[in-house]
Amino acid sequence: MAIMPDKWIREMAEGKGMIEPFVENQRREGVISYGLSSYGYDARVAPEFKIFTNVDNAVVDPKNFSDQSFVERSSDVCIIPPNSFALARTVEYFRIPRDVLVICLGKSTYARCGIIVNVTPLEPEWEGHVTLEFSNTTPLPAKIYANEGACQFLFLKGEAPCEVSYKDRQGKYMGQRGVTLPKL
Repeated sequence: MAIMPDKWIREMAEGKGMIEPFVENQRREGVISYGLSSYGYDARVAPEFKIFTNVDNAVVDPKNFSDQSFVERSSDVCIIPPNSFALARTVEYFRIPRDVLVICLGKSTYARCGIIVNVTPLEPEWEGHVTLEFSNTTPLPAKIYANEGACQFLFLKGEAPCEVSYKDRQGKYMGQRGVTLPKL
């Protein structure tokens, strides 16, 4: 597997719609950076948040998930309570080629503040808005900024296309839009 450079990412985004909307250059003036980088793409967080709460004493069960565990907010800023988390999504919609696997790492600006960004791999031929999880590991409230950089996606091209893609097996998160909660 090879990690793909900026030229390839640009060609795939502009010619094949791999990333929409696509920002060709790093934007960083007064914001947490986003856009195309040397070997990746820094995606933005959309202004839609689901903040974890325990108001209703719900149990977090991945096999029987209750949306009562979250409070929804639409805002340019999200405040995550201490030792808690929030779900969000990328501004960008991704369409992953059949011979590519995408991994994601959080921005160092957030990591240095004790805020961890978690994203599972984007599998070959998956498409959708990417659900982001922001974990506040600190004993203080933490702030997330909408429409600014959240994480960096790295594109790994395989030596050959896979035999069975996410689309082929009709993955349950295919084509997701908005902040998507767990499905069984």
